[in-house]
Amino acid sequence: MRGVSHLYEPYLLVFVLSIYDIFGFTSEKYRTHDSNPGVVKVSYGGVCRNIAENMARVGLNTKFISYLGNDGKARAMMDHAKKMNFDMSESLIVDGASTPTYMAILDEHGEMVSAVVDIDMDDYVTTGFVESRAKTIEGAEYVFFGADQPQIIEYIVKTFQGKTKFVMDPVSGPKAQQIKHLLPYFHTFKPNRQEAEAICGFALDSEEAVKKAGHYFFGLGIEHVFIRLAEGGIYYKTATEEGLIKTKKANVVNVTGAGDSFNLGLGYGYIHGLSVVDTVKFAQTMAILTISHEETICPDLDLETVKKACEAMIWEEIVF
Repeated sequence: MRGVSHLYEPYLLVFVLSIYDIFGFTSEKYRTHDSNPGVVKVSYGGVCRNIAENMARVGLNTKFISYLGNDGKARAMMDHAKKMNFDMSESLIVDGASTPTYMAILDEHGEMVSAVVDIDMDDYVTTGFVESRAKTIEGAEYVFFGADQPQIIEYIVKTFQGKTKFVMDPVSGPKAQQIKHLLPYFHTFKPNRQEAEAICGFALDSEEAVKKAGHYFFGLGIEHVFIRLAEGGIYYKTATEEGLIKTKKANVVNVTGAGDSFNLGLGYGYIHGLSVVDTVKFAQTMAILTISHEETICPDLDLETVKKACEAMIWEEIVF
């Protein structure tokens, strides 16, 4: 991990949600309405927090503004951020509130079958709080969002338009619908197939349909479009490039966190001036490494691991 030199380097900002995660992994065929043998693990999560940690793990100067309760879960999360070398110091700490918590059950294939979300702090993040962090927002090279709190996102992208660049991970189909009207403000949009379908209103069931969706998003003013198609690869579209990149089938243990780690790859590519194709390859390698491990963030992740894995991949590239 790098230290004080980060203070003088360009930084990426991630905003806003962090979650205390509880995961149950079933060891046999999942049974509904019954107890399932398996393993229960606790970790620190939330799409945005995961993005921030992944960025820090490959040496990117990363700031993360979140909101937390003044409790033991929050203190543990803040201590973990210091160890991972990303800055949560400008987060909002609310007395009497409970840090957001997420509990999920994953079946024997690593697929989520049920979950409970305990988040009751949304009202604490106000436009006044955002304004108190204006200098940090304006100074970021890119600001990464999940689609939580669309009203606050709308305030940020409209207030700070032209002062930084915005990257959106819509997180889910319903949440994608909530930020649809804000897409023209984003430099980068990174939906998966289901999220893209929710916004476009048609199935991405063919190569032509995927291209149609990409052109639709690009037509809104988005400069970089990336659509994750699971085993179908990654579709990308910019002003000068369009294509599809695939690699070998991954060893899936836990799909949670794949999209979060893909965001890191985008941030790494942008900060280091990689080509679009190399950015996609780096990002997809991150996602593959992540889903091959039980935890939301691969515990052995670092820059050299990602680089070596990326070079070892066999890539199939289609240029449109």
